[in-house]
Amino acid sequence: MSLPQRVTKTHATGNDFVVYLDKTGDFEPTADEIRFLCDRHFGIGGDGLIRLTKPEFVSDLSDEQIMAVQAGDAEWFMDYRNADGSLAEMCGNGTRAITLFAQREGVADSTEPFRLGTRAGVKILTPRGNVKPYGANVFQVEMGEWKIGETDAYEVTIGNDGSARGTFVDMGNPHVVAVIEDAFSTLPVVKDLDLVTKPVVNPTIESDQNVEFVRIDDIDHNTAVGEATMRVNERGCGETLSCGTGLCATGIVLRAKTGISHWDITVRGGTLRVDVTDEDVKLTGSATLVADIDLLRS
Repeated sequence: MSLPQRVTKTHATGNDFVVYLDKTGDFEPTADEIRFLCDRHFGIGGDGLIRLTKPEFVSDLSDEQIMAVQAGDAEWFMDYRNADGSLAEMCGNGTRAITLFAQREGVADSTEPFRLGTRAGVKILTPRGNVKPYGANVFQVEMGEWKIGETDAYEVTIGNDGSARGTFVDMGNPHVVAVIEDAFSTLPVVKDLDLVTKPVVNPTIESDQNVEFVRIDDIDHNTAVGEATMRVNERGCGETLSCGTGLCATGIVLRAKTGISHWDITVRGGTLRVDVTDEDVKLTGSATLVADIDLLRS
């Protein structure tokens, strides 16, 4: 087994991960090992696996990608894999979970911003402590640039339950965001959606995609802050309790539709803040270390 003996279970607003530190590059996981660890019956259970390591120890990165991470002053890299063993470009909630873990392991300062390499570029995480209503061990993540496609250019269906219009957002990984509970949607309300069934997106996106379903709950025009509720089906995982890049994509689409740039968005795992500008998007939410686990399988 190409895994260390000890791993750690973490989560960030219910988006849960198996994580470990690999200082020497000796523990790059195989797809089978990832599927085993992330299996909720035969393994530990998680939406994905995160290996915190040096960028030069990540075999799928090109020399140019490694140089870009190093040029961004990121010593450490978030090698993130989906629960099905596939590579993922980015995981917003994962950045918070692995940064809290990095603080405990002594490779990140608990009071200073942490520069973290990812397959979608270097992300900067600033510790905020305990912040209501977002929880404990809160971080603000600078998620960087984003791109949005034509509004409502995609049709999203779930089985025979109906359809809605969706908007494509590139957060370093692909998303289609459908704002539902309006005249353009024939889907059930957000709480009743069947997200065990993988949503179908048309036109087809070759890379596959995460799909977010969103309800606007309130807009306070005095403070220019909106409130919304979201659920998500992630590629390679199925429904998760939270998705950081999906929350950002949702804030971007809500901004395009309403002109409001600041959103408190509630997912099944908690409430997070999304702040959008023309240049970047910031995500604020909590992280939790759950347990250290000694692996017995050899």
